[in-house]
This record gives sequence, C-alpha cells and structure tokens, in this order.
Amino acid sequence: MKIKVLFFNPIRERCHILYDETGKCAIVDPGMMNDNECGRLEKFIAENSLEPVLVLLTHGHFDHVAGCGFVLSKWNIPVYMNDLDRPVVESAEKACASMGIAGVVIKIPDTINIGGGDIVSFGNSSLSVMDSPGHTPGGVCFYSVKEKILFSGDSLFAGSIGRTDFPGGNYDDLMRSLGTVLASVDRDSAVYPGHGPETTVSEELNTNPFLNYM
Repeated sequence: MKIKVLFFNPIRERCHILYDETGKCAIVDPGMMNDNECGRLEKFIAENSLEPVLVLLTHGHFDHVAGCGFVLSKWNIPVYMNDLDRPVVESAEKACASMGIAGVVIKIPDTINIGGGDIVSFGNSSLSVMDSPGHTPGGVCFYSVKEKILFSGDSLFAGSIGRTDFPGGNYDDLMRSLGTVLASVDRDSAVYPGHGPETTVSEELNTNPFLNYM
C-alpha cells in the first residue's frame, strides 16, 4: 500500500490517499476548503491514474470533512464514518465559521456506519476499524495489519493527544480508547495522525507524556 499525504486548510489537516497496485484508492479525511486544494487532490489522482472508490472519515470535525462535497461531485463514491459523529458533521459548517474561517460551504454527505471490528477494503488492501471515542463521540482509527500502519485521526499525535474540550469530547474516554487501540496493534507500527508529523507506536508509548501510564 502506498500513501500520499496532502496538507489542507488553515489548520493543516493531513488528508491521506491510500492506493495499491490495482490503482484503486481510498481518501481519508478530505479537508479541502478551496478550489486550489481540490485541484491538488484531483491532480495527484489523475497523474497517478488512480480510481477513488471510497472515503474514510476518522471523525466529523470540519477540517476533516470539508472536501467531501467535492469528492462526491467528482467521483460519487461512498463515505464511511461512525454514526455517533453525525451531529458533529452536521454542525461542521457552523464550527468552521466559529473558528474564523469564513465562506466555506460544507456539504453534508450521506455516510455508511462503521465501528470497531469492521473491515474496509479497496483494491487488494484492507483496513481494520478501531473505535476511538474521546476527541469526538464517534472517532475511529484505521489500521493496516499487513503494513503495520495506524491512521489515528485526531486521537493521537506525535507527542500529544487530541483535544477533548470541543463539544462531545471526553478526556477519560479518549484515554481509554488509546489504551485499547495501542494495546491492539504492533508496537513497531507507524502512526499517521490527522495533524503534524508521523510517528510510531513505540515512540509514543516511550515518550508521549499522556501515555506514560501504559
């Protein structure tokens, strides 16, 4: 599985494009907010002769879902998200404006519910869905067992964890989630978060101050 990272919007959200030898690809957290950003995504997909087949949302915050409308208008593919984050998505445009980012129209997609234990597939690749509530009520991580890669969304960052002071956030829930997720994956796994640099599970267990109890 190959991974392309594109940074979008003023919050520098990481959109991950996952693809393999079949040319099929999954778009994780399309956070584009303007024509230039949408064009960058479209250009990469076209130049690499990729066929988008699904969108995966780690959670429903505006900086991770803002580009869903463009993706659906361009490729008309299904969007997978945990249903508990439906209220988060529905308030995304208002939340975006409250952060001082004006003029962004966020089209709310229909979504297919996913949760812990589910498997999502594209081409010859598959990802396990892992429940990770706390940053939002329906947050999830995606894990490639074969590649040992964890897409942690905003649950886990290099040296930190996701905020829990937004509506629907809960610190205790997030800490329980991280304990379960990190105990379930290989310690050598790479971590691709929703913001900031990549890291590894072992690095976070050894140095992340929020995880020193694990």
